[in-house]
Amino acid sequence: MLTIKCSGCKCKLWKYKKIGPGKVLRCHKSRISKRFDIMERDGMLFCPCGRSIATDMGRFYKMHVDAFTYTGTKDAA
Repeated sequence: MLTIKCSGCKCKLWKYKKIGPGKVLRCHKSRISKRFDIMERDGMLFCPCGRSIATDMGRFYKMHVDAFTYTGTKDAA
C-alpha cells in the first residue's frame, strides 16, 4: 500500500494499492482505498496548496510525475 503525497507541501493525498514493480504513472480509481483533502476542478486534481497532481482520465488518474512522492511498498504481481 502506497501513501501518495504532494511533492511541494508533503500533504497526504490518498492511499493506493500499487500492483507490480513499475513506476506510478496512473492511479486506478478502484485501487484507491482512502482519499484525503483533494480538490477537483476541470478534470484535474489539486493538492490543498494549489499544486496540480493528476488529470482525471475516466477510470484512472494520469499522474503528473514531478507533482507527487510516495511512501510504502508495492505489491508483487
